[in-house]
Amino acid sequence: MEKFWLYLSILTMGVYGLSLVLVLLYSLAQLNLLINYKRAQKNKKILKNLDISNSSEIPYVTIQLPVFNELYVMERLLKCMSKMKYPSDKLEIQVLDDSTDESIDLTKKLVADLKKKGIDIQHVQREKRIGFKAGALKEGLKTAKGEFIAIFDADFLPKTDWLLKTIPHFNQKNVGVVQTKWSHINRDYSVLTQVQAFALDAHFTLEQVGRNANDHFINFNGTAGIWRKETIIDAGNWEGDTLTEDLDLSYRAQLKKWKFIYLEDVQTPSELPVVMSAIRSQQFRWNKGGAENYQKMIKKVIRQKDLPLSTRIHSVLHLLNSTMFLNVLLVGLLSIPMLYIKNEWGHLAWFFNVSSLFIVSTLIFFYCYWELYKRQNGSGLMSFLDYIKTFFTFYTVAMGFSYHNSIAVLEGHLGKRSEFVRTPKFNIKNLNDSWKKNKYIPKKVSKNTLIEGLLTLYFIFGIYSAFIVGNNGDFGLFPFHLLLTIGFGFVFVNSFRSQG
Repeated sequence: MEKFWLYLSILTMGVYGLSLVLVLLYSLAQLNLLINYKRAQKNKKILKNLDISNSSEIPYVTIQLPVFNELYVMERLLKCMSKMKYPSDKLEIQVLDDSTDESIDLTKKLVADLKKKGIDIQHVQREKRIGFKAGALKEGLKTAKGEFIAIFDADFLPKTDWLLKTIPHFNQKNVGVVQTKWSHINRDYSVLTQVQAFALDAHFTLEQVGRNANDHFINFNGTAGIWRKETIIDAGNWEGDTLTEDLDLSYRAQLKKWKFIYLEDVQTPSELPVVMSAIRSQQFRWNKGGAENYQKMIKKVIRQKDLPLSTRIHSVLHLLNSTMFLNVLLVGLLSIPMLYIKNEWGHLAWFFNVSSLFIVSTLIFFYCYWELYKRQNGSGLMSFLDYIKTFFTFYTVAMGFSYHNSIAVLEGHLGKRSEFVRTPKFNIKNLNDSWKKNKYIPKKVSKNTLIEGLLTLYFIFGIYSAFIVGNNGDFGLFPFHLLLTIGFGFVFVNSFRSQG
């Protein structure tokens, strides 16, 4: 029996150590992207606007709006699109409507009103929602008049000069996609929106710019970007076999040598989900889709002989982004047994020093995100203190999502199929707006929420363990278990509060 526990301890240590090493490698990749990002800032090109006075230079553009049961935001969305500055004879709008509720009638009326005003807009409906969003985009492409296809989700509100700032970047024939940065109209609505905005800002600055600056693969983010129609067709068109069709087509296009351009200085306002249930569905789709695309694309990336080694490495880590949640969860779950192993098997205690890798990773993340934060908010003392609060709030909540997102990742890697669940929209702009009557909020609590409640108790036990192991306690992992307890507790409580 003693040998059994010894072997189990060694196995636990091995998985724990491997997970810590993978998290460290990911953090080092982020550090490399930060170096790329800083270099890109020094060599930033001046944006130019399209001269619409010369009609011969104006390409035809189709705006696609894939929507599904968007009752609360359809009027806002179409009003925004109708104000887009672009020659009317070179612009069409496709409302790709897969809705199944009363929003269909509202959309029909809004589209008819815009047609009366002379706007070229079509209300496209399908009998079956095959392929979900990818299927809708593919269907619209059959009749799209545009040489370029701009795509916006229902919660995005591009500024009127958006096309004038993006189209000029297709001046080279090999440019297939121009992606713009997301901004957030309701980032200060709550702690939840602040955390989301912080995470997305890091992605849209550090990761997108950092990769794009060195010609590594980036991804179209599903919205607020514009494609050359030829690129979509050449890359094999939209496919609905993963939950992140945007990442899938992006990699297929770049493997075919199409160039992607990311515009950090062109920001597209959007609305963040304000309740936990909506965030959960969005996170699940993004993370499962990431794992699905890893399984679909990894062999093609590795076998592409003309890709630089650095691009292959960053592509592998990019496709494994969501899998980092699984590593964080494993580190968290195994950290409590590790605490007891250290104090029970004295001759194995040396291995416990591997835990310092998580501290190193955290410090790297802290530094990288601070470099981005201070660029937007300043580098003074008050800004740094505010950053500390924001970073650890984000870090804690991210830990709290690790179980939920790990389930998504495992399903993606194992090939379990599931529906494309659209994130409900709210039309929330300020603190006075309420989400309570939103009909799209699920009425039942996810079973994962109950497990997150149990995990909260588990890490409370980890805190308690710090006081009882060994002769005088062992508080090396106390801060980690405290963050995990708060993180899982926060997600658990807010999941119950977000029910309609």
